[in-house]
Amino acid sequence: MRSLDLDAVQAFVLVADYGSFTRAADATGATQSGVSLRLKRLEDRLGTRLFERTPRLVRLTPQGEAFLPRARRLLEAQDEAVAAVAARPQRLVLGISDHVAGPELPGLLARVAGQGPGLALEVRLDLSQDLLTEYDAGLLDAVIVRRDAGRRDGEALFRDEFGWFAATGWHHRPGEPLPLVTRSARCGVRTVALRALDAADVAWAEVFAGGGSSAVAAATMAGLGVSPLARRTAPPGTVDVGPRLGLPALAPIEVMLHSRLSDSRLAGALRGLAAAFRMPVAA
Repeated sequence: MRSLDLDAVQAFVLVADYGSFTRAADATGATQSGVSLRLKRLEDRLGTRLFERTPRLVRLTPQGEAFLPRARRLLEAQDEAVAAVAARPQRLVLGISDHVAGPELPGLLARVAGQGPGLALEVRLDLSQDLLTEYDAGLLDAVIVRRDAGRRDGEALFRDEFGWFAATGWHHRPGEPLPLVTRSARCGVRTVALRALDAADVAWAEVFAGGGSSAVAAATMAGLGVSPLARRTAPPGTVDVGPRLGLPALAPIEVMLHSRLSDSRLAGALRGLAAAFRMPVAA
C-alpha cells in the first residue's frame, strides 16, 4: 500500500476543526483550491468521501468521523518523531492584547501548543501600546493587538464591535453620572469611550479603574457600573445597555497581527492561531 500524504492529512484535520476550507487555507498559508485538491487526493487514496460539502456547510461523513482521531494520531506521531531529533525546542513568544483575548483564548492557545512537543509557547497579555513597544524592541516574535492609528504595517484579522455592558438587572439611577468600570488611564479603549461620552455630553464618573480585563469583567458582572467592552469578549451575565440609556455608539476597532517570524514551523503555528481568531465566536 502507498503511504498517506501527511500534508493532506493535516489539511483534513484543519478543515474538520475549522469547519471551513477557507479557514484551513488561512491556517496553512495555502489557497482554498490547494486545500480542496489535497482533500480530493486523500479521499481518492482512501476510497471514500470524508466531507459532505454544501454552499453553506462542511460536515464530516461517518467515514470522516471515524478517520479523524486516527488522523490526529498520525500527525502527533510525526511531531514526536521530529522532536526526538530536534536540537532544542522552538520558542514562540507572543503578545496578545487583553482586550482582544476572549473566553475562547485557552482553546486557541491549546491549538497552537498542540503543534507538537518541540514547540514552546510563551504568551504575554497586556495593553496593545505596551505590546507594540516590546515588539518593536525585538522582545516579542509576534503580537495580536488593536490597530494603532500611527502604523501602516501588520495584517488585519477582524473588526471588534463594542458596546456599553452592565450586569443583567443593573439600572442607572436617573440624575446621577454614568458609573464607569474601566481599565487604566493608558488604555486606548478607555480613551475612545470617554471621548465619545464627552462629545455626547453624557456625565460620567469612574467607579472602578485599573487592573486587567479580568478585573474589569468581574467588576462589571458584580454590578458596579457600565464598561465599554468588545461584544466578542463581554463576560457572561452582562448585556449591552447602550441603546436603553441612549449612550453614543462606539466605533469598531480593527485587530491586527504583527509578526517577524521567518521559521516556517513557527509561522505556520501563528497562521493557525490567526485563522482561529478570525472565526466567529459561538453564541
